[in-house]
Amino acid sequence: MKIVLTSVFVDDQKKALEFYTEVLGFVKRQDLPAGEFRFLTVGSADQPDGPELLLEPNDNPAAKTFQESVFEQGIPATSFGVEDIDREFERLKALGVVFSMEPTPLGPVTMAVFDDTCGNLIQIAQR
Repeated sequence: MKIVLTSVFVDDQKKALEFYTEVLGFVKRQDLPAGEFRFLTVGSADQPDGPELLLEPNDNPAAKTFQESVFEQGIPATSFGVEDIDREFERLKALGVVFSMEPTPLGPVTMAVFDDTCGNLIQIAQR
């Protein structure tokens, strides 16, 4: 068994696609019509056959409530691994990304948390 698809709720799929590709550097993998929304996924350019992240519309009231609640509590929606967290932090900060937690060593891992502009906090981590 392996993870092939996971998702984050987003308040705007178009804005999310722009942020996740143009700012974070992921590549668009799938973009299929799904009613008034899209089945829209991104993935790592370094892992062409790797897991995909579904940019899931938060149109469902339960999804919206969940997304807002975890954001307000400061809980990241997901975590992405990075090779050099300090370099990635500086790169993203230069692009205007707002961090709620700067790179912080926590045992064997250093983590930082930023706002994805689509309703989520995202954690990056370096082992």
